[in-house]
Parts: sequence; structure tokens; C-alpha cells
Amino acid sequence: MEEYPITVGFRYKERLSRLTTFFRYILAIPHAICLYFLGIAAGVVAFISWWAILFTGRYPRWAFDFVSGYLRWSTRAQGYYLLLTDEYPPFSLD
Repeated sequence: MEEYPITVGFRYKERLSRLTTFFRYILAIPHAICLYFLGIAAGVVAFISWWAILFTGRYPRWAFDFVSGYLRWSTRAQGYYLLLTDEYPPFSLD
């Protein structure tokens, strides 16, 4: 069986920081702004990739790296503001 390039896992924490939980949505605003614009770019890249796959039969590596990086960042940010983790997500596609 082939492994997928993206995996998601969370550990249950008995206690979360009350202060960061209180300000969680305010702290998530910079990520939401960045991810909004990156989401538009990822949609454009996915559209271009669709045409590249149609004509060449290959997913361009640069497009795969960008879209999967966007999905990783988006998943980390969603996990943060949905109170699944107390760790502030980095501003990174890695």
C-alpha cells in the first residue's frame, strides 16, 4: 500500500492554555489573511496543473509542492483555531 504525502494526527491534551484559548481567534487573523490569498493562488495553480496533467500526463513538481504546502499550512491553522492544538502554527508552506 502506498503512503500518502499528508498525514494528520493530534494528541489529546488534558489542559490547554486559558490565555491563548481566550485570544485564539484574534491570533488566527494573520493566518486567515495569508491563507485567503494563498488559497486564491492555489486555485489558480491547481487549474494550471489540471491543464499540464491533461497534456503531459504529469503533475508539475512545483505545483504539487505549492498546493500541498498550502494544504499543510491550512490544516495547521485550522487545528489551531479549532482548539485541537495549543501550538501556534508557523507561517510556512513546509
